[in-house]
Amino acid sequence: MNFYSLHTNDAKVSFKEAVINGIAPDGGLYFPEQIPQLPASFFDNIEGLSNLEIAFRALFPFVKEDIPETILREILEEVLDFDFPLVPISEHVSTLELFNGPTMAFKDVGARFMANCLGYFFRDSENKVTVLVATSGDTGGAVANGFLGVAGVEVVILYPSGKVSDIQERQLTTLGQNITALEVSGTFDDCQRMVKRAFVDTSLKGSVQLTSANSINVARWLPQMLYFLFAYKHLKASGKELVFSVPSGNFGNICAGMLAQRMGMPVRHFIASTNVNDTVPAYMQTAIYEPKPSVATISNAMDVGDPSNFIRIRKLYNDDFSELSKHLTSYSFTDKETKEAMKNLYAKAGYVADPHGAVGYLGLQKYREKHPNTYGVFLETAHPVKFLDVVSSTLNVTLSLPPQIAKIMHKEKESVSISEYEELRLFLLK
Repeated sequence: MNFYSLHTNDAKVSFKEAVINGIAPDGGLYFPEQIPQLPASFFDNIEGLSNLEIAFRALFPFVKEDIPETILREILEEVLDFDFPLVPISEHVSTLELFNGPTMAFKDVGARFMANCLGYFFRDSENKVTVLVATSGDTGGAVANGFLGVAGVEVVILYPSGKVSDIQERQLTTLGQNITALEVSGTFDDCQRMVKRAFVDTSLKGSVQLTSANSINVARWLPQMLYFLFAYKHLKASGKELVFSVPSGNFGNICAGMLAQRMGMPVRHFIASTNVNDTVPAYMQTAIYEPKPSVATISNAMDVGDPSNFIRIRKLYNDDFSELSKHLTSYSFTDKETKEAMKNLYAKAGYVADPHGAVGYLGLQKYREKHPNTYGVFLETAHPVKFLDVVSSTLNVTLSLPPQIAKIMHKEKESVSISEYEELRLFLLK
């Protein structure tokens, strides 16, 4: 399986090269040359397969030239060592909880998978690689944890100052070792622009081997399809038309789900639920893509004005807006609506949702108003304790700290403040 740049439809490379490069030399995102098809028998018999076997069969076609079967199974055993429960909310709605990993966010799977892949690729090398990543919240912590102590890998995380939660900030600024956090005066989009610029900066080439651990990296993006396959496994017997509502910021997670659909997973529709950063909802209304500056909200991991992975979604449907519209709907919601949804979930189902999950719930409810015969799953992408202030004040509840969070609360923050790209460039050249 080769991967090519979506910028020029060129620069074909192997999975290994795509992972190490992060972004193509022309600045484009890598995309697989073919979309492998899982056989009908896979879905017919999926209830009898373990999560590990589902993951192996889904990912092996993308990596088989670079990662042997035995190694991939070992990697997946380490990555998938926690549960992905479906929690019923009502007769026709469930939530898929993706926060049972070490940093209590859905990004743990992709970050750990990528860390293991890089560890395998550099197992006999004396060279070092620098993982450069921008975060709007949970990516930073997941990447920091996944790569902590990995030999030959340095991690540099850019995050927007004052725009992540306290716990999110602690998860990426308190680990030390091979992890450095750069606190950027600006927004997530500013962080993301700096990262992308570094990858095409000729003054860094030859001095620093860069790769990215954002969902722009294929090793971060591809494993996210597994969540949707695991959910389908448990819901297939219902016989109902299945729809997924995904809280969406950089659109890597929903893009992976739509890839699983293109690989054969029977699912009716996807809903991209966003906060007021509504670039994609506006596009789905007008067919005109107009990025805009991001706006800070209580669902900060989705504060993205120019989502990188949306180009991959468009490519899945060959940039045919009519065809894409058959598979994707997108809605945006305000902070006020988000808080009301959190209250509604708690009052009616006793369920404590974080702001991102609540946005996913809102999108699902809106879609089901016109499609009541569907069975809906909204993704709960982070544990509510990671947004303790918002959840506590909105629901008037007290949340206990899980062990994964409690162990970092006493640690001191360590970060480097920057405001311009030149400061990042000089830091990388140190």
